[in-house]
Amino acid sequence: MLGLGAPEIVLLIVAALLFFGYKKLPEASRSLGRSLRIFKGEMKGMKDDDAAQGVRTRDAATTTPVRGEIAGTVPSAGDDLTAQLEEEARRAEARAAELRARAEQARSGSADGIR
Repeated sequence: MLGLGAPEIVLLIVAALLFFGYKKLPEASRSLGRSLRIFKGEMKGMKDDDAAQGVRTRDAATTTPVRGEIAGTVPSAGDDLTAQLEEEARRAEARAAELRARAEQARSGSADGIR
């Protein structure tokens, strides 16, 4: 049991009593038990759903890692990284401004429909 001996278990019980108090400890343990039961039921339901859909699960030790390429351009040592970052920041700011304008237009359009 996780290498816990009797002294460690007694210390944990005393700490729990001091933290929760003797009146609230049964209520806290009941709540924890309910939560664990619900979690266990949900996990079993997910496994049942996967089995019904024919999803196969594999051991992590037997799976092969996915190998692929990184999307986008990777700057070489000669490229000016600062200029690339500034350009990317400008594009992001322009996109954000466009989205803000669209959101404002949608808000004003819905407000006009209410009036």
